Amino acid sequence: MEQELLAKISAVVMEGWAWARENVLEPVRLLELAIIIVAFLLSKFVCAKLRKGIIKAFGEHPFVQKWESRFLGPILVAAVALMLMWTAILVLQPFMRTYLLSIATSLFTAWLVIRLAVSMIANRELARLVAWVAWTVAALNIVGLLDPIEEVLGNARLPLGEANISVLGVIQGIFTFALLLWAAAALSSLLEKRISSLASVPPSARELMNKSGKILLISLAFIVALNATGIDLTALAVFGGALGVGIGFGLQKVVGNFISGIILLVDRSIKPGDVIETAGTYGTINKLAARYTSVITRDGTEYLIPNEDMITQPVVNWSHSHRLVRRRIPVQVSYSSDLRKAMQLMVDAAMEVDRVLKAPEPRTLIKGFGADGVDLELRMWIEDPQNGVSNVASEVMLVIWDKFHAENIEFPFPQRVVHITHDMDTPPPGARDAAAAAGGAD
Repeated sequence: MEQELLAKISAVVMEGWAWARENVLEPVRLLELAIIIVAFLLSKFVCAKLRKGIIKAFGEHPFVQKWESRFLGPILVAAVALMLMWTAILVLQPFMRTYLLSIATSLFTAWLVIRLAVSMIANRELARLVAWVAWTVAALNIVGLLDPIEEVLGNARLPLGEANISVLGVIQGIFTFALLLWAAAALSSLLEKRISSLASVPPSARELMNKSGKILLISLAFIVALNATGIDLTALAVFGGALGVGIGFGLQKVVGNFISGIILLVDRSIKPGDVIETAGTYGTINKLAARYTSVITRDGTEYLIPNEDMITQPVVNWSHSHRLVRRRIPVQVSYSSDLRKAMQLMVDAAMEVDRVLKAPEPRTLIKGFGADGVDLELRMWIEDPQNGVSNVASEVMLVIWDKFHAENIEFPFPQRVVHITHDMDTPPPGARDAAAAAGGAD
């Protein structure tokens, strides 16, 4: 098998060398090759000047800013080179057979068409990779080397258990999977935008639909790519067993977080936009991913909390069934203050803050008689906990401070009365020693 493969490869190489001697190394072909190189270099020089003029004239235009480097430059170079080579063909055709120039025009035409097609891909690196791969295949087809290479790669076999896969099948499978994966990502993005626009569907249900659609599309792309390589799909049973063993030994946390994320989406205990507090972290849920939950705090810090922790640890959801949140503000006043006036002033202070709801209305309760003063508690409701719960309490306390000082309501401070008692017939400790010392001095 190996000798037969080496013989076919050497035959292809010899055919290529014979083709090069016959079609490239002749003086006439060398002239064509020189014309091609000059046309390409001249097109780059002309396009550089032309691009400078376009940028100078239309540089502020959004279209030029967006497409100049990714689209305009490569297209202009190929277009100008094509025009120069077609001009050379028209001039030389009456005198000679323009073999290399015809191939070059076909190659540049293919490059122009491919660049126009991949310019729709937003990722520049991916667009460049797709363009070069597509152009390489087109170039091999144009020069007549695609069929021999396909035959050689098709005869090169890789044993995989009972299956026997060709190198060509592996290459086709890789490119098929890459293409289908890109298509699945594009379709899932469109599906996500469509589902996100459904306002009547709960946010957790939308997230579940988005993730289910993405998983389904990627799985379908994987299965189709396996089929393209020539692998029997029954081999997935072996792969599934190996995957189960891998999950049992090393992927427990990953799979646990993934399953926990699905449970969170199904039971809708938390959803994007909820205000939660867990393990000392208070913030708004930004995203429910497959492995983690993204929580953004009030100071802009983003915490990535594993989904498993969101199930096993206590979570305070400030907006689970509704967004009404009651805040309690403890205040202490002195015993000499007008208690009823202080209670009313606290209610008035809460009513002056915009974020405090008027219904249910704030109210003040007496919580107890403390050692230093009377303990009061203001209870008020807000409906926007995502904007913070401590800041609104601070704002209300500041208004209470101003109102108490304006109405002479006193805030108490700790006071202690210390009584020192001793028996008059018994001198205090140390007095006898002090008297003895004084007598000795006399």
